[in-house]
Amino acid sequence: MKNYRFLLPFCLLLLTFSLSSCDLVGDIFKAGAWTALIGVFLVVLLLWFLVRKIRR
Repeated sequence: MKNYRFLLPFCLLLLTFSLSSCDLVGDIFKAGAWTALIGVFLVVLLLWFLVRKIRR
């Protein structure tokens, strides 16, 4: 379970370089408000899950 601490910075770095904010916001507005709300909820849920796994 300690391997997550080593892997997390690399995952965050990959996400930083792979998603540009302007492109992401444009796609969210094209998809609609409900899709954006579901997407934000899923991202928050994923982050919550990862933080719980790291703290154990």
